[in-house]
Amino acid sequence: MPSLDIRPVSALVKVFPDADPGPAYAQGSALRGEKYSFQIAYRAPRLTKGISVKAETGALPAALHLFRVGLVPAELTGYGDGDDFLLRDAPGLYPDPLYPLEEGAEITAYPNQWRTLFCSVEIPEDAETGIFPLRVRLESPEGESAETVFTLSVLSPVLPRQTVLHTDWFACDCVTTWYQLTPFTVPWWDMIEKYMENAARHGINMLLTPLYTPPLDTRVGGERPTIQLAEIEKSGEHYTFSFERLGRWMALCKKHGVEWLEMPHLFTQWGAKFTPKIVVRENGEEKKLFGWHVDAESKDYKVFLQQYLPTLLNYLKGKWPLNKVCFHLSDEPHENAAEPYARLSAFVRPLIGDCPLMDAMSSLKLFQASDLTFPVIATDAAKPFLDAKVQNLWVYYCCGQYKNRLSNRFFTMSGCRTRVIGLQLYRHGIRGFLHWGYNFWYSGLSIHRLNPFEVTDAGGYFPSGDAFVVYPGPNGPINSLRMELMLQAFQDHRALTLLEACKGREEALRVLEAGIPPITFTEYPPSDQWLLDVRERINFAIAACQNRS
Repeated sequence: MPSLDIRPVSALVKVFPDADPGPAYAQGSALRGEKYSFQIAYRAPRLTKGISVKAETGALPAALHLFRVGLVPAELTGYGDGDDFLLRDAPGLYPDPLYPLEEGAEITAYPNQWRTLFCSVEIPEDAETGIFPLRVRLESPEGESAETVFTLSVLSPVLPRQTVLHTDWFACDCVTTWYQLTPFTVPWWDMIEKYMENAARHGINMLLTPLYTPPLDTRVGGERPTIQLAEIEKSGEHYTFSFERLGRWMALCKKHGVEWLEMPHLFTQWGAKFTPKIVVRENGEEKKLFGWHVDAESKDYKVFLQQYLPTLLNYLKGKWPLNKVCFHLSDEPHENAAEPYARLSAFVRPLIGDCPLMDAMSSLKLFQASDLTFPVIATDAAKPFLDAKVQNLWVYYCCGQYKNRLSNRFFTMSGCRTRVIGLQLYRHGIRGFLHWGYNFWYSGLSIHRLNPFEVTDAGGYFPSGDAFVVYPGPNGPINSLRMELMLQAFQDHRALTLLEACKGREEALRVLEAGIPPITFTEYPPSDQWLLDVRERINFAIAACQNRS
């Protein structure tokens, strides 16, 4: 073995210390306006500290950002009844967090262990086109060195803006408790903005907005730390609302390109039986007026909603497009809740006007009993909705979608299995994608705080990788391999959208599915190379089309 062994591999590969990373992947193509990523795997025969890293992009007018891929533990890797399309399923250390390498930073090679550097280059929309060698060089203090080159072809088409909607629930309370910040102070807003900006840069264009503490992932009778943008006063049966904090929140959303606001659920999770925690000031005293102790269909809560919702919409007029303000009733209601869910839907709809109403569910019967604009369906339950040609269909996955090659983002799953969701969204004409865990750093049901660098399965509740895609760094979010894979998925969707605009949908699907049956949520080639080849075909089909025009 050479003193320093390095090899370029694709961004889809998850490199484990005890396994060869596979064949070299040393070239690829990208459109302008795209963030392109690859990895450099490295190892040494002995412990080697103080290895310097140098990266060069040559004539490409963009910086090559390097990250050290860290290892984190996984105890609950699955439920024991999954499929065979996994990298491995044993507990252990898995590659995931991406620690930024600042200029002059050094890395360590452990004896005979493969590790990786994650490399990203953000290509400007006005970048010169051409073929660019990206060089990465490692050098030990003893003068031992190794260099590799990744060849990137930058094509002239510009990646269009993202049109498919994407929300990954932002838990402001987790940020608050981890950093021990007081809500709505300057340090709090500063940290919230860092996570908000990071989400937007990774294709999250709809943001969960905590006008009151979202009633999500909470045990019955329990509660999450209060984060409430709305300030509410009560005098008799009359409520007064101040939305000054919401105004600041919206200003940050606009600053970073978030296009849609997602209001918290109006009723509790899994059946809409109770009300969310809402804090109100009455007679100079703050009190928890609503919560688990108040029935969802109580007269008092209906009176509150009849004042709150119209006042909120009146405030938003002229400040935010109302057709881009989404409301929820209850997350994942069960089919046996169809009757009360239908009543609540009928009650709320007139109060929110033409604003979209959306909920995650899996029952066509439940959807048909409601007045939802955007039904959000689990990927393993989507077929009846697709067969019924339901309009404005969204999909989601969570801890329950792990069989039959369903796409998900667990530690145990390949990069292809995570990234393929972008192609699937395009293939089925899906309007949006929802996930519940941008940064959920609590145990299941929010019983206590966890350290996500040490516990990655929400305390044994969800397989590692389900609850979050960012880690809490000292100065803001630390991204994960999975977060970057999701960005690539949405870039794939954008590229297909551009190809469709150029050549039509039929041709875009022909390029996507060359040599294979139509893609579904469970059927697609389980191969990293296949997905990489698909994206190359899409890129060059777009370039050929635009060159002819």
